[in-house]
Amino acid sequence: MLKDKESILVTGGCGFIGSAFVRKAVKKYKIIVVDKLTYAGDRKRLEIVEEKYKFYKEDICNRKRMEKVFKKEKPQVLINFAAQTHVDKSIKNPSPFIETNVKGTQVLADLALKFKIKKFVQISTDEVYGETKKGEFKETHPLNPSSPYSASKASADLLIKSYIRTYKLPAIIIRPSNCYGPWQYPEKLIPLAILKLLKNEKVPVYGDGKNIREWLYVEDCAEAILKVLKKGKIGEIYNVGSGEEKRNIDVVRKIIKILGKSESLIEFVPDRPGHDFRYRLNSKKIYEETGFTPKVKFEEGLKKTANWYVKHKKWLLDKGNKF
Repeated sequence: MLKDKESILVTGGCGFIGSAFVRKAVKKYKIIVVDKLTYAGDRKRLEIVEEKYKFYKEDICNRKRMEKVFKKEKPQVLINFAAQTHVDKSIKNPSPFIETNVKGTQVLADLALKFKIKKFVQISTDEVYGETKKGEFKETHPLNPSSPYSASKASADLLIKSYIRTYKLPAIIIRPSNCYGPWQYPEKLIPLAILKLLKNEKVPVYGDGKNIREWLYVEDCAEAILKVLKKGKIGEIYNVGSGEEKRNIDVVRKIIKILGKSESLIEFVPDRPGHDFRYRLNSKKIYEETGFTPKVKFEEGLKKTANWYVKHKKWLLDKGNKF
C-alpha cells in the first residue's frame, strides 16, 4: 500500500487527466511533474497548486534526460499519463503516437526497473478494446484497436504486461472510459462543441451522431487512480467507467440546451475512417477491489463543464485559435 508523503513522478502531469490527478494528489503525496508541454499541455491547469509540486519540462522518449530526473528525485511511484491522444491526429500522422505512446512507455518501464520503482501505473484507454454493438468489455477481453492512436495504447499495454511477466515490473494498467470536464483541450467533442457554440459557429458531428460513448467526469477518473494507488494489485488491469452511455448527437444537444443556443448550429460531417460505434466498460473489478464509485452524474458534470468554459472563455478561445 502506498504511504502518505511518498514521492510520485507524474508524466504528462500538465495534460487534461494528468493535471486533474496532480491537483488531488498534492494533498497527500510529494509530486514531481514531467511534461513536454506539447500543444495540449498547459501549466495553467496546475496554477492552483503552483507551489506544491516540482516541474521538469522533458520528453519521456529522451532516456538520458529522464534518467537525470529519476536520479535526482528518486520517486517511489511512477504514473504515466504522457501520451499523444487525439484519434483524428493519429489518422493523419501515426508516427508521433508510436514514438510517445510506445517508445516513451518503454523508456519509462526500463528506468522504473533500474531505479526500483515500487509501483508503475500505466494510464491506458477503453479504446484498446475496439468497438462493441452490445455488452461490456471486461479487463480480460482481447484487444482490438481501430485507430493508430488506440493501437499505440494497446501496444503500450502489451509492453507493460510483458515487463510484468519477464522483468517483474511492479505495474498496474488503468483503462478509463471517455473523460470530460474543465481544462480539456478543445479538439475533443465536448469542449469543441462549447467552443463552436460560444462563437456561434457550426458544431461538426461525425456521421449521423449515433456513435455511443461512456462518459466519465475527469475528477472521478483522478479519484479512481488514487484508489488504485492505495488498493490496486500489482500486475492487474482496472477498467474505470461510469456506466453512463450517451450518443454523440445527444451530448451536443444537451450542450446546446445548457448554453441556450439553437440546434440549427449542428452540422453533420463525413464520418472519420474506422470510427468505433460504441464503447462500454465493465468496471465491477475496480468498484469491488478499491471501493471506487463515480460520484458525478453526466447531467451534473456536463453543466459544471459548460459553465466552467463560459467562465474561462479566454482560455478556451486561445486554445481554439491554435488549431
